[in-house]
Amino acid sequence: MSYKKQTDSHSTGLIHLFFIVVTALMLIPFILVISISLSDDKALIANGYQLLPQNFSLLAYTYIFESPILVLRAYGVTILMTMMGTILGLLLTAMTAYGISRRDYAYNRITTFLVFFTMLFNGGLVPTYILMTHYLHVKDTIWAMVLPGLLSPFNIMVMKGFLDKIPMEIVESAKVDGSREWRIFWQIIMPLSKPALATLGLFIAFNYWNSWFPALLYIDKESLVPLQLLLVRMMNSVDFLSNNADFVIGLGLDLKDLPKISARMAMAIVATGPMLLVFPFFQKYFVKGITVGSLKG
Repeated sequence: MSYKKQTDSHSTGLIHLFFIVVTALMLIPFILVISISLSDDKALIANGYQLLPQNFSLLAYTYIFESPILVLRAYGVTILMTMMGTILGLLLTAMTAYGISRRDYAYNRITTFLVFFTMLFNGGLVPTYILMTHYLHVKDTIWAMVLPGLLSPFNIMVMKGFLDKIPMEIVESAKVDGSREWRIFWQIIMPLSKPALATLGLFIAFNYWNSWFPALLYIDKESLVPLQLLLVRMMNSVDFLSNNADFVIGLGLDLKDLPKISARMAMAIVATGPMLLVFPFFQKYFVKGITVGSLKG
């Protein structure tokens, strides 16, 4: 018995060591990004990247928040876009997936195929642009950034796989009790789908939070520029000034104090910070989303 306990103790220790190493490998790059963002560019060029800030400097953050109103407005646009897209995207995804997961729906196979087909082929950039601007007339509106990512065929297929595990007998018993389809969907299916909805909601929110290309295509109003596009413009400005010394000298500008390396990392921190704070609150749903597939109808 003592030998078995000792073996179990060694196995547990190795498992703990493995996860400690994995955690360190995940944390070290993030710590390095923070350290670089708080370092002086000259020290970075001279000594390379280090885990502790070199010649502590907030110049990169000063450059980003030189116009705080601009950044806060971009944050507001991104938060609004993310909230609208996540709520509407989850609703449409759940409704579509529920429809094609019902075995009593006569056209569930062909509808599932049509959803899957859009994962392989799409209309292309030009037809999409024409649709958004000439037919839907959403250019320079918040909807121009919400509609392109509103419904993902991949999310629909994932949600369908989850709903397939819900016993059909629950729906049939609700019908016997006199419930209509909308009541079944809202009061039975949606509560049972909380783990899947939370997981997909986080994926959808990440997609909207990191999205900048639709804004580049459809947004000309400065008041509707999201955070990611604003940071892309800032980074492009730094790169342009760094790579065109003659132009900068002609304007009488001094590039010595302009952050280049640290600014990139500071932008990464500014862009990902809120999502890193949100993620832990959804972590428990990932475990439920994985284990729920073991339920039998």
